[in-house]
Amino acid sequence: MTHENVTPMTSIKAEAPQKVIIEMKSLTKVFSTESIETHALRGVNLAIYNQDYISISGPSGCGKSTLLSLLGLLDTPTSGQYFIDGQDVSNLSINDRAEIRNQHIGFVFQAFNLIDELSVFDNVALPLRYREPAMLEKDIKKEVLTSLEKVAMSHRCDHKPNQLSGGQQQRIAIARGLVGKPTILLVDEPTGNLDSKNGDAVMAMLAKLNSEGMTICMVTHDPRYADMAKRKLHLLDGLIADEYGTGEYSVDALALEKLSAQEAK
Repeated sequence: MTHENVTPMTSIKAEAPQKVIIEMKSLTKVFSTESIETHALRGVNLAIYNQDYISISGPSGCGKSTLLSLLGLLDTPTSGQYFIDGQDVSNLSINDRAEIRNQHIGFVFQAFNLIDELSVFDNVALPLRYREPAMLEKDIKKEVLTSLEKVAMSHRCDHKPNQLSGGQQQRIAIARGLVGKPTILLVDEPTGNLDSKNGDAVMAMLAKLNSEGMTICMVTHDPRYADMAKRKLHLLDGLIADEYGTGEYSVDALALEKLSAQEAK
């Protein structure tokens, strides 16, 4: 009996458990006035792992924006604990939050939030110019150009934002979010101001960045784009009502390359 066509069995190593980089424990947020209390978050428990890609969706008023603000250290919780890389950041001062945010958090906004008076290069460099201790200019240049290359926009570094299309501006915004090598990239409605072609290209870029190791947490109202994440969280009345995991992307990974090729012509 011959075994020439039998494929030998190979041993499979068990994957090491992923590192928890973000953890929220019983997090609440209450907005109070003289006459009413609004419970925006009612005890959120959330663990985000290294190289996760999470989408957060839910109806208007469910707490998505509040959760993203707390994740980004733009606000503090009413109760509960928030950890970044094991450090409790629940009740830091404004200055301490700003320092941790600059080290660990990258932001991408729906409205891009680019400064029209500055070049693309200087827009992307902004987070690095606020670093303590101050970075050398040559190091800033290196990191900015590296980030622009990741989003296929290095050829636009001398342009102003108002000289670019909406899709290009969002890619610059992503480069700015990446430039500080953050622990996590927080993305707020990244396709809200884009047409479907540019929206698909931006989503393809986020999928590519995640495949290269970037941890991403995205808020979106678009169910098609929410489905592209590896983990899908559904918020309802200030709580995580459901979580689904796909484990794979359903986006055309060539969309970004095709769009970049068209722009280069």
